[in-house]
Amino acid sequence: MSQLFSEETHRNMLSRIPQCTGREISEWLRTVDEGPAFFRFDEKVSWLRGEHNLAHGHAKAIVHEYDLRRAARKF
Repeated sequence: MSQLFSEETHRNMLSRIPQCTGREISEWLRTVDEGPAFFRFDEKVSWLRGEHNLAHGHAKAIVHEYDLRRAARKF
């Protein structure tokens, strides 16, 4: 990831996504999981932006959270 969010910024971004997009974080994480098998962070972000018309910051936060949960095996 080219630009890292602070933990606080990341949490604040995640908390705003449902009201901005109309979908819960869990739905977005499922969308990423069921989407194309991209390996690179920026490919996932670009796909979310293009396919689901998300803002760049929201897409980055979703993919970052997906990667965090996947790494922690909580997903």
